[in-house]
This record gives sequence, C-alpha cells and structure tokens, in this order.
Amino acid sequence: MTQQRILLADDEPRLLHVVGLYLSMEGFEVREASDGTEAIAMLETEQFDLAILDVMMPGVDGIEVCRHIRSQPATQSMPVLVFTSLSADKDVERARLAGANHLITKPFSLPGLGAVVRSCFEDAPALTG
Repeated sequence: MTQQRILLADDEPRLLHVVGLYLSMEGFEVREASDGTEAIAMLETEQFDLAILDVMMPGVDGIEVCRHIRSQPATQSMPVLVFTSLSADKDVERARLAGANHLITKPFSLPGLGAVVRSCFEDAPALTG
C-alpha cells in the first residue's frame, strides 16, 4: 500500500517541523514548503493527495495556493485543509470561496489535526461557514 502524500506549507519553521514529523509518524508521506511560492512550484512537479496550507504566509498566501490548486485540472479535486490564527467569519468565508475543504484554527492539537487529515481522505466535502 502506498503512503498518502501531503503537501504541508507554512512559513513558521517550528510548526512546519512539528506537524510534518507528527504526520510522518501517523504514516503519511509529507513534503514541506516554507511559503506559497514554493508550494505552487512543488504542485507543478509532484503529485499530492492532500494540501495543508497556512493562510497567512508572506507573498503568496495559503488562500492563493488553494485557488491555484482549484484552477488546475490535475489538482482541482484534491482535498485542501487550511490553518489560520484568524477565525472571523470573513476569514472562514475567504477560505470557503477559495475552495478549502476544512479550516483549522491555530492553536490546534496534533491528534485533532490527524483526525481531520484522515477525514479528508474519507470524504472531501466543501467547507461550510
């Protein structure tokens, strides 16, 4: 059985390391990007089963990466999970309109994140506000 591949993009090195390590220990193959530009470049050359994107990254943010994913035939149906420290209704709406399947508010628990990741592979419904 092949591992499910996750693209993890966040500009916070510590969070990127901790989340990447946790998801690897949970049995996923994780590739890390330190910003949105790097994430888009990886999406152009590699195949992923899920993208986990930080909303607030300098330059190309997670919302723009999500829009890019939805605009490409090869990735348009891939589940996208976004995390953010913002939880206002307008931020949830921005993520929903960009095509995110799930939104997780920081701070979050690693087991909780793992449960959401597993649910993304079971079912990929649209994010509801």
